[in-house]
Amino acid sequence: MARFSNYWQQQSVVSSLIASSTIINSDIVNGVTQQLPCIHGSHGFSKCFSRHQSFFSHVVSSSSIIVAFPLPETQTFQSPGDSTRAKTMATDREWTQLVVIGSSRKAASEILKTHDRELSGRCVPHVSFAKDPKLNEDSIAWTFECTDRWKFFRSLMRNELFSSKAVDGQSSTREAKAREMIDFLRKKEGERVKIRDIVFAYIFNALANIYLSKDLLNYDQIGECQRVCGLVREMMELHTALNISDLYPILGRLDLQGLSRKCNEGEGRIQELWRGVIKERREGRNDTGDDDNSSKRKDFLDVLLDGEFSDEQISLFLVELLAAVSDSTSSTVEWAMAELMRNPQAMKRLREELAGKIPEELIAESSLAKFPYLHSCFKETLRLHPPAPFLIPHRATEDCQVMDCTIPKDAQVLVNVWAIARDPDKWEDPLCFKPERFLNSDLDYKGNHFEYLPFGSGRRICAGMPMAVKKVQLAFANLIHSFDWSLPNNMLPDELDMDEKYGITLMKEQPLELIPKWRK
Repeated sequence: MARFSNYWQQQSVVSSLIASSTIINSDIVNGVTQQLPCIHGSHGFSKCFSRHQSFFSHVVSSSSIIVAFPLPETQTFQSPGDSTRAKTMATDREWTQLVVIGSSRKAASEILKTHDRELSGRCVPHVSFAKDPKLNEDSIAWTFECTDRWKFFRSLMRNELFSSKAVDGQSSTREAKAREMIDFLRKKEGERVKIRDIVFAYIFNALANIYLSKDLLNYDQIGECQRVCGLVREMMELHTALNISDLYPILGRLDLQGLSRKCNEGEGRIQELWRGVIKERREGRNDTGDDDNSSKRKDFLDVLLDGEFSDEQISLFLVELLAAVSDSTSSTVEWAMAELMRNPQAMKRLREELAGKIPEELIAESSLAKFPYLHSCFKETLRLHPPAPFLIPHRATEDCQVMDCTIPKDAQVLVNVWAIARDPDKWEDPLCFKPERFLNSDLDYKGNHFEYLPFGSGRRICAGMPMAVKKVQLAFANLIHSFDWSLPNNMLPDELDMDEKYGITLMKEQPLELIPKWRK
């Protein structure tokens, strides 16, 4: 008999993971999400990966997949030979896919630190362009292994985009785009607006100007902003959709559900936004006849052109660096606004902090360090709503012994940072929004504290974290500082729907709609 601790009470993410990971009957889903004392299903279960306390309890299995669920630290299973059975069940990797989930602080530390090298591969979904070996080496997030080329890309991004010097140098661009967002919202005073769409346009244009020196969206064409936002969200959801090709890799080339085709078409429509910009820039450089453009370098596109990357390579970089990043960061701002709307006292305290130190109209990036409560609200939002609740899937590059259990080569390994950050044994009132818990705390999001990993840890930690933090906090601070916000239809704060929708990124299922009032 296995029981599940209280941090499973938020059922939506777990249900979505199950639905997107394996073919199982409804009894299994009900057993997990309703916290029944035992789980039962038509295929039966093994107890592999459960020999060590605080690692895994039951393994939900079907003919094609094994999904391990977390075990409260007060319980253990003794089952000699479990790791051998796990390896036997995953013998034919061409036919089946094995999935391991770590949902405790200790498991996360083992996976992302102790065995970071062996578990740093990527398990790439079949819908991704990076599933093609010829294109995989040009991916940033989905490279199969941490090769020398991947290290080169990480170094290039760190030096040109994400170093302290580079991030500080981009501040005027982010501030200009934040002001455009605020100016647009002033025109919408008294009207219902979808926070996600507005923030998405701000982030998308801020990144586009850093990468391409050009706006790609226009607030005056809000319908186009919504179309692009929806297109990116659809692409993110397709990466975690229930795909028979991921469960039975031998069927991958058949694309029986048409998901790969649909994702490729969506990515193509997104790339249309910047293909012309890349072509125009390349032709302009060729027309000058100047082979040395380093003195004229002004953005990341110039860096890539100097590096002799092809148009296709650059376009695929932007799918990950521009489109995917805009999705996750805009979702974080939406969650932060939703949590504050549900917690008026926290909203009041934050507004007082901002107003007390910044009398001017727009909060500059250089002033963000003055606001400890703002930073605490940001951290608490990431705790409750991590951008990637299971991180991007890892893969074992070789057989690996983790906490006395064997993870076989090519097993998919997920770290449930969503559940870890809600563990009642580690967090007081884990389901409550309490920014105060981070005041005077050295707990950070840089991958050193394994009870709190919103950006991951180890080799695969989010490379764009320094820039993402600035973008989110700048938007968040100015939205609160510039406007009073109210819910439509006289809705009460505790009536606000906080259900989650699972994809690679975790978004609010019902878009947050608010009514702004300019604070004069």
